[in-house]
Amino acid sequence: MESDRYTTAIRLFDEANSADPNLEIIDGLPQPKELIYGRRMSVCLDSFAPDAPEAVRLAARCQHIRRWEIPRDTYPRDRSGYLRWRTNLRKFHAEVAGEILKAAGYDDDLIGQAQSLLRKENLKTNPDTQTLEDVICLVFLQYYFDDFVGQHEHEPEKIVDIVRKTWVKMSDAGHDAALKLVFTDRSKALVLEALS
Repeated sequence: MESDRYTTAIRLFDEANSADPNLEIIDGLPQPKELIYGRRMSVCLDSFAPDAPEAVRLAARCQHIRRWEIPRDTYPRDRSGYLRWRTNLRKFHAEVAGEILKAAGYDDDLIGQAQSLLRKENLKTNPDTQTLEDVICLVFLQYYFDDFVGQHEHEPEKIVDIVRKTWVKMSDAGHDAALKLVFTDRSKALVLEALS
């Protein structure tokens, strides 16, 4: 049974992400993009690691909290700009999540845990950070990879490189889960090429 503060935090995360002006069509209806992303993260985590600690479950739901407020286009379109954008996003998500978790009644210890996860601290050494990273990668592969392939169909080498970089971030358990996902024939061929 979920605690009142957990239920409150999830509601507040969803309310924040409901303001996303970017929409995704789900079952024929436009839905706020980051609201859908947060829900997908929770569903994937429940399947991949149903016994994950509360801090991980909270961090999964707010992984992209209010992401649209820091657009990619506000940074240079090069590798350095991309990395600065991602670093600043992590800090922003951790800050916003901390404010919401405090409003929901969480103490500083759990807030700090969730913020550390959102900043991806100690990846590969902290099992909770690794679980969150696995879920991030699985959600990308399950829900967004086919569209990514479509957008970059004339750059197969870029797609293969992204899959390889994604694979390196994942644990063995994450790899096993990823290999059970259903892909289009084109996407599956690119994944297999990346892993060969």
